[in-house]
Amino acid sequence: MLLSHGGEPSRTSDPVARWTVEQVQALAPDEASRKAGNKLGSAGPWSEVGHEAAGAVWGLCKGSGSKPYRTVIDTAGPAYKCSCPSRKFPCKHALGLLLLWASDGAAALQGEAPDWAQEWLGGRRKRAAEQSAADGAPASGPADPEAARRRAERRAARITGGAQELEQRLNDLLRGGLAAADQAGYGQWEETAARMVDAQAPGLAARVRELGAIPASGSGWPVRLLEECALLHLLDTAWLGVDRLPDPLAATIRTRVGLTSAADGAPVRDHWLVLAQYDTPDGKIVTRRIWLYGRESGRTALLLSFGAAGRSPGQALPVGVTIDAELTPYPGGGQPRAELGRQFDPPATRGTPPAGGPTAAALAAYGHALRDDPWLDSWPVTLRDVIPTPSEGGWQLTDEDGTSALPLAPSALSGPGLWKLVALSGGGAVTVFGECGHRGFAPLAAWTTGAGDDSDGQPVPLI
Repeated sequence: MLLSHGGEPSRTSDPVARWTVEQVQALAPDEASRKAGNKLGSAGPWSEVGHEAAGAVWGLCKGSGSKPYRTVIDTAGPAYKCSCPSRKFPCKHALGLLLLWASDGAAALQGEAPDWAQEWLGGRRKRAAEQSAADGAPASGPADPEAARRRAERRAARITGGAQELEQRLNDLLRGGLAAADQAGYGQWEETAARMVDAQAPGLAARVRELGAIPASGSGWPVRLLEECALLHLLDTAWLGVDRLPDPLAATIRTRVGLTSAADGAPVRDHWLVLAQYDTPDGKIVTRRIWLYGRESGRTALLLSFGAAGRSPGQALPVGVTIDAELTPYPGGGQPRAELGRQFDPPATRGTPPAGGPTAAALAAYGHALRDDPWLDSWPVTLRDVIPTPSEGGWQLTDEDGTSALPLAPSALSGPGLWKLVALSGGGAVTVFGECGHRGFAPLAAWTTGAGDDSDGQPVPLI
């Protein structure tokens, strides 16, 4: 099996620093893989373990068969190859080898990679050289631009028909009263979502399915249903008049209804700190989100990758490393999404956390982002000098001076992340990165206060 992020880093003679155990564990595709990898994180099952200064680690792991599994990792990617049959990326053997390397550097002797590892590493480096040679070459357009234009017009017409039908169904719902939504059950919503899929508007279909789940979401559901219906109506009418909207907002509308677009902004080269990585299931698709922060630009960017049919998403970066790389932004008003391009040096294990600000500044940032994209559920922010404190019915992050606070989102109140944050704080102030939205603040990573410029302070993953 093989995983690569797409952009190959250039090689330097500088040695790559070893990762921390926390950074390795953050790469696990799920909890089962994390536990299985921990069991293989000691020297017992491994033989012929080695590493090279450029960032490769390899070893043989004893398995159930007569032949050991061959595992090799390029930490500059990171990318993995293992002879085991697992479809997870990274597999438990790759996680175990990385944990062994992270916790016991002496177990991996520095030297030349064996032939089986060198063959794969050589292939990666050859592709890196080819990619470098291709940099600057003009991108090729569609084979038949006129045919592509006609296909785009046909799809736009189908989406328009779907949006008009959806408007009629929303009008029928409001005329009949919201109470009828609770009585009708989920079937009518799924049927409507299927109609949006037929109209080639998967973004509209997803929002319709979210509407269908609201009547079963507990007390106060009619208010939430009305709010979401209003947002869906706004998206419908925006699509029907998309040609009259400013280009950035029009790009946002097209993305929200489900039209894909390529990253076409000016590439931004920076030293990007990996703030968080987490997966969310969406039916048969798993979406991986990786948040990055640019040291020089001060920008926060989001990398998205997807996995289907039981496979983990292809892109993976350990939390806490810093990569010297180019990111190309996607179009749209206020959109933080970007595409990872060329990497110039192997990842470093030291990074500078975002400066952050008080809770009031976080709310202002979310409100400003809503101006450009009214359908945003949340916005990335960093809170500086906040203290986790219990509140009525949950927890909140309170400014150190006690002037303001942000409630934690319901999704953050279960699981170990909250207690990691409380333990890290110990009643004192911390710096926290997360997503601020109308449901509250979802913490993703934290630092102790004082982890400033060029410090060794690593973010503690909270998800």
